[in-house]
Amino acid sequence: MTKSDGKAAGAGPLRRPSLLASGLAGEYLGTPGTGNRMRWFFIGVWLLYLIAPVSHLFPPEHHYTAVRIAFGVVIAVAFCVIYVTIIAMRDSIPWLVVPSLATLTALSVLACVIYGRDWLSVWIYTSAAAGFTAAPRRPALLAVAGAVGGYMLTSWISHSSVGNFVGNLLPVALVGVAMIGFRMQFKLMQELGQARETVAKLAASEERLRVTRDMHDLTGQSLSMITLKSDLARKLLSRLPESEPRSAAMSEMEDIGRVSRQTLHDIREALSGYRRPTLAIEIITARTAFEAAGIALDDGPELTLRSGSFDPEAEAVLAWCLRESVTNVIRHSGANGCRVRLREQAGELSLEVTDDGRGLPGQQTPAAGGGTGLHGMSERLSAVGGRLSLGGGRPGRGLRLVATVPARPQEPGPPRKTSASARRAD
Repeated sequence: MTKSDGKAAGAGPLRRPSLLASGLAGEYLGTPGTGNRMRWFFIGVWLLYLIAPVSHLFPPEHHYTAVRIAFGVVIAVAFCVIYVTIIAMRDSIPWLVVPSLATLTALSVLACVIYGRDWLSVWIYTSAAAGFTAAPRRPALLAVAGAVGGYMLTSWISHSSVGNFVGNLLPVALVGVAMIGFRMQFKLMQELGQARETVAKLAASEERLRVTRDMHDLTGQSLSMITLKSDLARKLLSRLPESEPRSAAMSEMEDIGRVSRQTLHDIREALSGYRRPTLAIEIITARTAFEAAGIALDDGPELTLRSGSFDPEAEAVLAWCLRESVTNVIRHSGANGCRVRLREQAGELSLEVTDDGRGLPGQQTPAAGGGTGLHGMSERLSAVGGRLSLGGGRPGRGLRLVATVPARPQEPGPPRKTSASARRAD
């Protein structure tokens, strides 16, 4: 490769960082459809610069055999596939980072040793992948330094000229460092998006509570007054002599009282739905509480993703158990960390809260004096067909609490529901 080729191979990513950034940003902004396609496009478009080293396989002056040419093409294709995959799927498959970087490094060394200085530009991509994927910052800097070291070693082995060496050294180092900055920027954008979602959920919850309070204070008092006045009017009418107008008026007042009581009951039922706790809201509150208490929280994404997707009554009970468990961990456990997971198995949903604190004396059950909060959890779970179990947390210490409910709602029979409604209306 000539000196100008080396600069061209490294200049592309340095001249157009905004396009690369906008393409990769789709991974963190969660842009569906077009955003994902554009992300893959802007990751792979820079690999066009590898055409230069691949083209050096074919000039007749090298006298490469067909096997040697095919092997070089295989190296280039494998390098491109691994490079695109590791950058595009770094967060979804984190365990892939180390073996992928090791493979890219091995392919870079192999290509430079076999085909010489024409392939030194592949270290630019190796450095970019190392800087973007080897988070956090210190491991990423070490990975980029390793890529720079590999470039220097293979440049010495391939007897690269001083001009070609310097022309590629700066892109190898600077592109890797720039990718570290890109990833930090994207991570901040992701955290900002999550913070906005959290604020929106908290604001919606606060608004629901405000509407609940206002509806209860305004309509509850008014309907109670209507019910009271209708009962008083009936008593007054009962003192009048028997007559057809009196009977008609008594019947109308009874209907007014019945309708007002039923309306008041329906409003209270609706407001209880607004005030029903959810797993999404409770885990957001738990994060704030644990952060204030200095306890590390490891919570799974399913707590938010599954919220609202199953029986509201069962979710409300699990949310209440989560709230009570968080309170117990903060007040009584003396734990340094807490792990919260929601799992579905065999038609049941289980909320698992595990801490590394002191645990319960003898790991007793709720029925054996485990505390008022545990008794309350057990009773609430039993009401929806669930159960509560306690056990040891980490080896030798801690508490593991598992609250289990049916994944599907339990629907009451129509006759029972109708009779209950009639009794409440009366």
